[in-house]
Amino acid sequence: MIIWYAFTGIVAMAIGAGAHFAYRALIEGRDAAVKKTEGQKIVDEARAEAEKIRKEGELKAKEIVADKKSEMDREIRESQKEFAKMEKRILSREENLDKKYEALERRDANFARKEQEVREREAQIESKQAELDAVVEEARRKIEYIAGMSREDAKNELVNIIEDEARVEAAKRLKQIEDDLNDKSEELAKNIISIAIQRYAGEYTSEKTITVVNLPSDDMKGRIIGREGRNIRSIEARTGVDIIIDDTPETVVLSSLNPIRREVARISLEKLIADGRIHPARIEDVVTEVEGEVDREIQKVGERAVFDVGASGMHPDLVKLIGKLKFRTSYSQNILNHSLEVAFISGIIASQLGVNPKLAKRAGLLHDIGKSVDHEVEGSHVDIGANLVRKYGEIPEIVEAVTSNHNPNSNSILAVIIHAADAISAARPGARLEMYESYVQRINDMENIAASFKGVEKCYAIQAGREVRVIVESSKINDDEAVLLSMEIAKRIQSEVAYPGQVKITVIREVRSSAYAS
Repeated sequence: MIIWYAFTGIVAMAIGAGAHFAYRALIEGRDAAVKKTEGQKIVDEARAEAEKIRKEGELKAKEIVADKKSEMDREIRESQKEFAKMEKRILSREENLDKKYEALERRDANFARKEQEVREREAQIESKQAELDAVVEEARRKIEYIAGMSREDAKNELVNIIEDEARVEAAKRLKQIEDDLNDKSEELAKNIISIAIQRYAGEYTSEKTITVVNLPSDDMKGRIIGREGRNIRSIEARTGVDIIIDDTPETVVLSSLNPIRREVARISLEKLIADGRIHPARIEDVVTEVEGEVDREIQKVGERAVFDVGASGMHPDLVKLIGKLKFRTSYSQNILNHSLEVAFISGIIASQLGVNPKLAKRAGLLHDIGKSVDHEVEGSHVDIGANLVRKYGEIPEIVEAVTSNHNPNSNSILAVIIHAADAISAARPGARLEMYESYVQRINDMENIAASFKGVEKCYAIQAGREVRVIVESSKINDDEAVLLSMEIAKRIQSEVAYPGQVKITVIREVRSSAYAS
């Protein structure tokens, strides 16, 4: 019984142990299945995450490649544009060079053709002269043979006949001259007075194209320049002038060929200095304000000048152009003051000569009107002025005076008066051209060049160096050679002497015959 119980216990223990092992195996199998499921899930998630990361990487790589490609395309386009601009500039320069080369070739061809024509003409003249000498000699022999007179007898007879005819012709000529003088004496007197007035000489002036602005201290230079130069760049860009800041104490220089811009820059800079606030926005406001002030000042100055001269009924735009002359200088002479001076002098001369003084004063005020816009419009100030007065409805006499104010040989007496008044105010020796020593040197150079040519007897520079009169020996220079001599002197002066405007070369050749009665 005890054995049975022991056996039964052992069996029960064996069964229990087996059941325990079976249960444990079951639990472990279930845990392994769960872990395997979880592992598979983790692997799947990792694969999904890796695929997501791979897709994101590919997308980002594509974006980077697209950005780089776009940037490279933009740089390529910009480079292509720059190359196109450079190519265009090069082609333009090539075209300009081709045009200049063609012009030079045409000029050389013209010079060669003219030189050939001159040589052919000289050869023809020499041939004709030889033929003429032969004909004259043959005619002389035939006349002596037919007339049965010697050369001396024929000469005496011819002289007697010529003397009789000359007396009659001289009487007729004297009567004609007397009649012409009676008809033209008044006009000749006016021209003589005008020429005499032109020979007036006065003081010297010098030219200015800069404006100096004084500063309260040198510290203000740094504020004008601004951080990294932004203030000075803003002022220069807005006003169109160059600002020069150097070591000169408490001084800033404004440089510009346009006097109105220079005046706007001066006033604007002075206001900015006084205000103390200097920055790009403030600069813009101040310059805009000053431009309006200067524009109003130009209008007032023009109206005052027109009122002083008494030139009523003038077009408002023309009045404004007159006001602009206040800020315009020519060789340092203020053009508005010069125009007013010419107007008053023209009125005085016109009164003395019996010409309408109001018309002369109006023409004098407008004679240099082209200089108000000659830095904006192409052409000489005379042509510009003539177009302006014609455009704004001035009468033909005024237009003619403005057109011919630099032509002393004009048929218009009003133009001659304006020319004379202009000479009194400005064209006198050294008035607004250069220093006195330079003026004298230029006159001497012109006279020396003219005197260096063969056959020249005397030469004089007159009209403040605007004309050179050359007197030649008639026995050495004939009429045709006188024409060539004037051209050669003009060419030498043009190449060797610096001068303003034009210089007229006048060659005078005269033949004088003298006889003595004892």
